[in-house]
Amino acid sequence: MSRLAEMSPHQFADHLRSLGRRRAYLVYESDPRTFHPSHPALQQLADRLASDPWGAEPHEAIFFEVGRETGALMAAFIHRTVRGQAQGGLRNQPYETVGALLDDGLRLSRSMTHKNALAGLWWGGGKGLLAPGGGDGWGDPGFRRRLYREYGAFVSSLRGCYVTAEDAGTSPLDIAEVSHTTRFLTCTPPERGGSGNPSRMTAAGVVCAMEAALHFLGVESLADKKIVLQGTGNVGNEMITLLLHHGVRQIVASEVCEERRAALLDNFNGHPVEIRPTRPDDEDILAEPCDVLSPCALGGVLGPKTIPSIQAKIVCGAANNQLVDERRDALALKERGITYVPDFLANRMGIVACSNEQYGGVNGDPMILRHLGRSWRGGIYLTTSKVLELAQKPGVTPASAAIRLAEELSRQPHPIWGHRTRQIVESLVADRWADQ
Repeated sequence: MSRLAEMSPHQFADHLRSLGRRRAYLVYESDPRTFHPSHPALQQLADRLASDPWGAEPHEAIFFEVGRETGALMAAFIHRTVRGQAQGGLRNQPYETVGALLDDGLRLSRSMTHKNALAGLWWGGGKGLLAPGGGDGWGDPGFRRRLYREYGAFVSSLRGCYVTAEDAGTSPLDIAEVSHTTRFLTCTPPERGGSGNPSRMTAAGVVCAMEAALHFLGVESLADKKIVLQGTGNVGNEMITLLLHHGVRQIVASEVCEERRAALLDNFNGHPVEIRPTRPDDEDILAEPCDVLSPCALGGVLGPKTIPSIQAKIVCGAANNQLVDERRDALALKERGITYVPDFLANRMGIVACSNEQYGGVNGDPMILRHLGRSWRGGIYLTTSKVLELAQKPGVTPASAAIRLAEELSRQPHPIWGHRTRQIVESLVADRWADQ
């Protein structure tokens, strides 16, 4: 297989080892405007980034490492770090090709730049990815412990230019293992002084955004509304509890895992909650008539195949990168009269809750809870209202309005450590990090 982007992550890991190394990077150079690979044999990936629509807005760096014991391919994506260190959760999921892994990491890290900036956090945008390799050891607890400790060591080797956290496919137990080998992480377990699982706070933020969108349409509350959730993982589960507390009339959700579905049905027995079994490739739930449709699984679900069949007034969910095409699909939603709340605006509370762990914890921390209130102009409610108001103009969508605001904020330098991460990346290159 000649093209690197067409290799599977396992094949790419083998390819790196055939070059006599476990590490690689792609670092952006502004003069000339290009990506510099750590090894000439990786020039294909650098060229792909230069021609890719997600790479057109340059990321500062992408780092790869092959686990010494596990053989897993690990990656850290760094988008824009003017506001501070690159921060974003660690996603563990299979990818068919290295190209698919690159595309996901580029989209997710860029989204984290926007999420962190729009939330007023002094972080840049980053993302960590773990790609399952060959073999059948991934279900073994001992292997998983080694895997996440290896990832922690990888993060430590990057000297703080990337700070990791929990994301899809990674659990609080996994983060506890990561914490054994790095201090550059958030969402650490409470017993270690951290904020723990961010799912409940993420759910609270999405519900807050729903309320703002309803109010924008002249509806005062979630009471007596029908809500549809695609996915009932950690965040979706918490959202069901919160929505019931708000007095919704009905919740219809889809779930691919039968064991989780059975547990949810038992937990919410006697409540107006329906959990439908589904397959990973089944998107029928998106066409269910409702007041609010909430994508809470993986991204890339709102596109030409699904938008025409949506029967909801509002789309507001926890999943990252819900739009297949950011511009085209945001416009398609607007043309259908559907009010869309951008995901990086609604789902910020996970990172907000753990963003300042290094400064200690406060019960009922007002610096965190203000994001869920209705008086702070930087909070979810008023920001959602502002974005939807801006999107009333011709040719402006909620997505483009939110990105415009986030872009402005993301270019504000950290008051003390602006551009520090770029200096760290430059030092990693100078010290031949990839050769170690």
